[in-house]
Amino acid sequence: MICRGHLCNIQRSLGQKYNAGYIDKHKKTVALSTMLKDEEISIGGLYMFDLHGRVAVITGASSGLGLQMSKGFAEQGADLVIMARRIDRLEKIAEQIKALGVRCLPIRCDVTDSEAVNRAAEEAIEFYGKIDILVNNAGASKNAGVLDMTDEEWDFTIQADLTSVFKATRAFARYMAEKKYGRIINIASIYGQVGNTAMDTVAYHSSKGGVVNFTRAVAAELAKYNVTCNAISPGYFETELTVDTLRTEAFTNFMKASVPLGRYGHEGELNAAAIFLASDEASYITGQNIKVDGGYTSV
Repeated sequence: MICRGHLCNIQRSLGQKYNAGYIDKHKKTVALSTMLKDEEISIGGLYMFDLHGRVAVITGASSGLGLQMSKGFAEQGADLVIMARRIDRLEKIAEQIKALGVRCLPIRCDVTDSEAVNRAAEEAIEFYGKIDILVNNAGASKNAGVLDMTDEEWDFTIQADLTSVFKATRAFARYMAEKKYGRIINIASIYGQVGNTAMDTVAYHSSKGGVVNFTRAVAAELAKYNVTCNAISPGYFETELTVDTLRTEAFTNFMKASVPLGRYGHEGELNAAAIFLASDEASYITGQNIKVDGGYTSV
């Protein structure tokens, strides 16, 4: 085990190398890992949540929370498979991620299409040889209340937000089971545990509630393969899909009255929960649902 004094000497040497006002966190992390590896040093609990050597698949990665988590995972050292329908965006994002010093495979995929999801899983395995982490983030919804929603709107939302999670999990988890290791993280929503009075969106509530209990079922089923499955339920974050609604005066007033922290989530604030659940340190956590909502579901 490394002594604290020697670790401080290593950190000081890195500080001298990266002391130009702005420290590139990724370069410093990689440099620290390399120096410790070269010296055959184990730092135990002093260096947590490291994802170097792990391969993470993130769906819905072309924008919003998926894009943010992709960059967050890359900063922790994970190699990535980023999936979405907009391949032009994915290819540009992949170049940004590779600049962080990790590998990144962009795959065009409609996660509601079983054949497309299965092909994506096969392509990822062919490229990397394994899958360690799956983040089911992709989703979309049609908003209407129970009295007005059409069958088509209901089916669209359930397919996009719930059935897609099942299809991606089925496709990728089989490879995790073979390797006896895996981390599955499902992005649910605070609307998966409560109703709301701000807007009618019954199918979205239903689909995200389904994701939460799907998570529990998968956690129980896959535990014997050393595969964990957890959910994250975000509160109100501004993304490409939500910004127009969240910036209205009416919704802003609703948020200030219902969110104890009194603000929307900032870019990157979901990353910490996802990185934690993806890490080796979260090995005894499964079937859980972490709410990242500024306190919305606590009152």
